Amino acid sequence: MSEYTIRGRFQARGGWSTFEKRTEAPNDDVALERVYAELGSEHRLERTQIEVEEVEA
Repeated sequence: MSEYTIRGRFQARGGWSTFEKRTEAPNDDVALERVYAELGSEHRLERTQIEVEEVEA
């Protein structure tokens, strides 16, 4: 498994907020899914409210 860093922004009440998350996953698609799930759970966001700008290993 590799460690991935995912950067982007999400729609918050006061505007857009940036984020940077690190996660271990077998590939970048799985890492991205984990970040979508984590942000959705923490901030009650839908995928359309999250914009991913960069995924790097």
